[in-house]
Amino acid sequence: MSDDKELNASLLGQARKLQSILESAVDGIITIDDHGAITTVNPAAARLFGYDQEEFLGRNVHFLMPAPYHAEHDGYLHNYRSSGRRRIIGIGREVSGRRRDGTVFPMHLAVSEFEMDGRTFFTGIIHDLSAHKATEIALRQAQKMEAMGQLTGGIAHDFNNLLTVIIGNLEMLEGKLTTPLQRELTTEALDAADLGARLTARLLAFARRSHLEPESINLNSFVLGLTDMLHRTLGETVYLSSALTPSLWPVRVDPSQVESAIVNLAVNARDAMPNGGRLVIETSNVAVSDDMASRLDTLHAGDYVKLTVSDTGEGMSSAVRERAFEPFFTTKEMGRGTGLGLSMIYGFAKQSGGLATIDSAPGKGTIVAIYLPRHRVEPTLVVDADLGGSTLVGAGQTILAVEDDERVRKLTVTRLTQLGYTVLAAGSGAEAIDILAGGRPVDLLFSDVVMPGGMSGFELRAKVQALYPNMPVLLTSGYAEELSREGGAVGDGPLKILNKPYRLAELAAAIDDALKS
Repeated sequence: MSDDKELNASLLGQARKLQSILESAVDGIITIDDHGAITTVNPAAARLFGYDQEEFLGRNVHFLMPAPYHAEHDGYLHNYRSSGRRRIIGIGREVSGRRRDGTVFPMHLAVSEFEMDGRTFFTGIIHDLSAHKATEIALRQAQKMEAMGQLTGGIAHDFNNLLTVIIGNLEMLEGKLTTPLQRELTTEALDAADLGARLTARLLAFARRSHLEPESINLNSFVLGLTDMLHRTLGETVYLSSALTPSLWPVRVDPSQVESAIVNLAVNARDAMPNGGRLVIETSNVAVSDDMASRLDTLHAGDYVKLTVSDTGEGMSSAVRERAFEPFFTTKEMGRGTGLGLSMIYGFAKQSGGLATIDSAPGKGTIVAIYLPRHRVEPTLVVDADLGGSTLVGAGQTILAVEDDERVRKLTVTRLTQLGYTVLAAGSGAEAIDILAGGRPVDLLFSDVVMPGGMSGFELRAKVQALYPNMPVLLTSGYAEELSREGGAVGDGPLKILNKPYRLAELAAAIDDALKS
């Protein structure tokens, strides 16, 4: 009798141990008999599928499976019992599960079999792959956007050099024209070149290689300042409202980019509501946790200001939503959009240390959220040169112009000479150092940023400032990748940069400002 008691106690202990494992397991565990009926289920599986534990028992397990698994499961069990051929038992595979609300999710299923009282039973261990799949998708999307950014940034760089030559030569030609028709044609060509410059600026914003002019700002002030203009832009059929968080944290961003982002999102929302609707602009302080950051495209944990623009429009399909941030992708009819608005917003947010996201579904409207890092320290502002008034001219000062593109270099020499400066030209940073080593006095170094040969404009600036501390340096670029990467930290003193393409008046003002510094 004592042996029976010991056996029963042992069996009871094993049963309690097994029950404890089932109760505490993170993964779902379900046991079925050889006909597919569920005999046991643990709490994790109940939570995963959205049913109470009692609702599982006795039901055929195929109710947890979407098509085609739902219809095939019983046939698979029959084939296994008659042929012994395994498809998953002892192997494991990735399949799909169906929750109580009808949603389908990816999961890894490992199945083992055992016998008890002469019958065969199967135990399935279910691991939810939803978070893993979401991370994979986010990583692929980030890699795709990065590759597209590199491509578009390179194109914009070459295009800006071409526009610099086109604009410069048109301006020089403009002063030699004699008839109104000639001047009209030249003005139209310059206007078209300026439009091309604005397009490349948006491409560079997407590629996160544009030169930003960040300031410490309060987004509430920007939203309030744009309200009147947005009312006129949106029209009477769109109801505009705002929900602005008091005591909003400051952010350090380029004000013009913020303004452009808000206007672009508002116009997109208006176009998505042809019959009218509601547009809401919201601001909030958000503390992003590590878990939240992992779900937000590798955004770092920390404090952010969130700007949200939501509408009650047509919404986007999943296919459209996945491509919405790509440059030149648009669902608008020909001639109504360039497809660069959202891509510019995405690039601006990423370059500012934040993120832009889209939540949308057909018939459910669209929510675009921009996360921008909280700014805690007041920045030192660099005041831009005043471009008003007449074009400034030089007094014979010597400028060393460094540019690897021969056409741009030739144009730069001509323009600077036209402005009254003596010009020395170099095709690389190394050539510029050799010229300076020759001992000829130079009043200003004017250099491109991106150059071949292993020395960028920033590195040249640092070398020149080390060798000639009193020499001012002005940089120019149509593709300031190093600026976005290094923040202009190479070298001493405030960074001065002139973005390509530029007009003669902008060049004159920038040169004059640099010489006075």
